Amino acid sequence: MATLSEIETWLHDRLPALLAEYEVPGAAVGVSFGGEVIDHAAGVLSKATGVEATADSVFQIGSITKVWTTTLVMQLVDEGKVELDAPLRDYLTEFVLADDAAAAEITVRQLLSHTSGFEGDIFNETGKGDDAVEKYLATLAEVTQLFPPGEMFSYNNAAFTVLGRLIEVLRDKPFDACLREYLFTPLGLKHAATDPYEAILHRAAVGHIRPTPEAEPVPAPVWALNRSMAAAGAMLAMQPRDLLAFAQLHLDSGKAADGTQVLSAASVEAMQEPQVKVPALGLMGDSWGLGWELFDWAGTKVIGHDGGTIGQGAFLRVVPEHGLAVTLLTNGGDLIDLYRTVVGHVVKELAGLELPALPTPPAAPVQVEVDRFLGTYSCEVADVTIRQDEDGKVWLDQTPKGIFAELGAKPEPVELVGRDEQSLIALKPENGFHSPHVFLGDDGTGRALYIHSGRAMRRAPA
Repeated sequence: MATLSEIETWLHDRLPALLAEYEVPGAAVGVSFGGEVIDHAAGVLSKATGVEATADSVFQIGSITKVWTTTLVMQLVDEGKVELDAPLRDYLTEFVLADDAAAAEITVRQLLSHTSGFEGDIFNETGKGDDAVEKYLATLAEVTQLFPPGEMFSYNNAAFTVLGRLIEVLRDKPFDACLREYLFTPLGLKHAATDPYEAILHRAAVGHIRPTPEAEPVPAPVWALNRSMAAAGAMLAMQPRDLLAFAQLHLDSGKAADGTQVLSAASVEAMQEPQVKVPALGLMGDSWGLGWELFDWAGTKVIGHDGGTIGQGAFLRVVPEHGLAVTLLTNGGDLIDLYRTVVGHVVKELAGLELPALPTPPAAPVQVEVDRFLGTYSCEVADVTIRQDEDGKVWLDQTPKGIFAELGAKPEPVELVGRDEQSLIALKPENGFHSPHVFLGDDGTGRALYIHSGRAMRRAPA
């Protein structure tokens, strides 16, 4: 096994070349192991300014924020202010959906485990004030239910914004203030920012996007998503060491470095218990806990989460058995290839673990009942159409909607081939990943009711 010092040397020697290879403008890496922490950064924070990335630079952590939000909810559970299996409306009477019966049934646990069943990618703009989350809840009144609460997994950003409002109501203060008081302060975080106004006080990374699939990454036109989505991961930014301090909290049974009990050991354990199985999608966990993604790496339990905002991507993996946590924070480019190289090296050298292989198209495509999959599936941020051309090839066409259409996203058609009886997979990789698409359910005519690629998208009405 390697030492942390050897890992640090490897990062120093290899990270700049890896960034160039994968067209990643800048990145910062942090590793916590055996009570010691190392960090290293390379590249630039913005290709427009050329400012150097350093280990104390702040990058957005995106949806890793959801584990922070879950921790704030579990603190309320510890205090007896929230019961996980109680309907949310017991605490948040303002929670509304188009399906009122479902809204009345949905529990806190279902929101935390992405099983509440309502449309989840609702990026409604409600301003930049402290009331942004409060205003957001009213905008859910027309949001549809994809499936009955608790039936299956479907990644849900809106659910965590709802949980952010739950925290605000029970703490009687804005979500950002709760983050600072109940997590930043007891953890002693020095380079964590809840919004652009704080981030600009530090060396802040700017996201980079590709104008076309073949173009080099360029600075994104905006820095963050809407403030209303803060609890889901819209803008929380920090240095690797601060994210590792949070991870260490979950390795040390809820205790901060100074011994303060920030979260009960029981709640730490509960967050890591499987709540729902996830379709076989490759990069996501095998199952989901409360907040955490749960992975099985050849029999070793790994917890973690990924995050993606506008041109920034973050990865966190924690191996409790080995007392290891590693994070990679980036600002554009081929993130998955960089993740697999850097995080893969760290976990292999320090814990003897191999990253599971990503899904790839089979050498001989599996013959599937294509007619069952064909058609259009729709959600708030995109329409996805599965079609077959005259040569028998199957294609996925995606039409972005809402904020993603406004950003000018124009995805190219993606050719799909049979992966197994229930799924198709992209023939060519995008950013180092062949995206699988699992088809579930039956619309009553023998056709699939959902296409699932992390989120369940329902077949559009004929």
